[in-house]
Amino acid sequence: LTDYSIILLIKGGNLSSTNTYQELVRKTYGLVGYLILSTLQFLYPFIAMISYNIITGDTLTKVFQRIPGVAPDNMLTDRHLIILLTTIIFTLPLSLYRDIAKLGKVSLISLILTIVILVIVMVRTVTFSPQVPKSENAWIFAKSNAVQAIGVMSFAFICNHNSFLIYGSLEEPTLKNWSRVTHVSVSLALVISVAFAACGYMTFTGYTEGDIFENYCRDDNLATFGRFCYGVTVILTFPLECFVTREVIANVFFHGNLSTVFHIVVTVVIIAVATGISLVYDCLGIVLELNGVLSATPLVFIIPTACYLRLSKERWNHSDNLISCLILAVGVLVMTVGFVLTILNPQECSHGKEMFYCFSSNVSFRNSTLPP
Repeated sequence: LTDYSIILLIKGGNLSSTNTYQELVRKTYGLVGYLILSTLQFLYPFIAMISYNIITGDTLTKVFQRIPGVAPDNMLTDRHLIILLTTIIFTLPLSLYRDIAKLGKVSLISLILTIVILVIVMVRTVTFSPQVPKSENAWIFAKSNAVQAIGVMSFAFICNHNSFLIYGSLEEPTLKNWSRVTHVSVSLALVISVAFAACGYMTFTGYTEGDIFENYCRDDNLATFGRFCYGVTVILTFPLECFVTREVIANVFFHGNLSTVFHIVVTVVIIAVATGISLVYDCLGIVLELNGVLSATPLVFIIPTACYLRLSKERWNHSDNLISCLILAVGVLVMTVGFVLTILNPQECSHGKEMFYCFSSNVSFRNSTLPP
């Protein structure tokens, strides 16, 4: 659905002779649609930035705790300080670039580290899962609140909000090239996501946290290396979301052009607000769920298909029109049901706590690569 939606979005842009998501919606649904889209397109990456800061604070503090001589009361174990330092030293400078193409090498590094993290999670599935007791009814396929998971999946897969930016950065921005890039990217994301989900759940079953590295014990050296890679990956992904939030503000308030001064000011304000929120709120699971159902779902499922259906000159029974109607219906269902279930069944958060299975008397296995 994501793959089809991304291509449909660019098709809509070509049909309407527009080159941004906002222009497409404005030409199709007028000012009201434009403002709704702008709000969602700002909220999704902005909330993503908050979640990335939460992850950075969670993971890197546990990494620094494993450094010899760093006591529990050391300032390097303070998540607030870690978030501030990574923001000032890394994410803010990277976010100040004006051309998203300059982040190409950064994205490649992020992808390589993601593969490294996946290998670590897979290894720990073999070596660690026997030590973790399985939760009750662990292998039931789905429960009544399964729709909440679709919201998180939408959060993980969405790239519609920056598709036009990336499409414009191609050397030859054609629909054929875009389709090829989309198929490869989404397929790779699918394989990685399924592998993470399967390995993570097989290891921890019903005890799985929103941030999977919260599940591993603090004295697990392999997991600590994974946390480090994870933290770096998140830091390198953060600027991509900042690019989108800044572009939305530029389009809505500055007619698409920011002077150098305003470019710096807007970037600093966006990052300062996102960082401030992440300093006072630290539960990742519900952030992902709400952002998924309220922002990601309409951006992925509803708006691209609604625009295409209005612009399409094909017959009503053309495959693109029928599939668009199906995706639109799925989007409305997921958004409505997912929001209700997220409010009624919020995910519990055990931020910063050592999991109960880490207090076993036999802990030596956690620093080995083979089961005892």
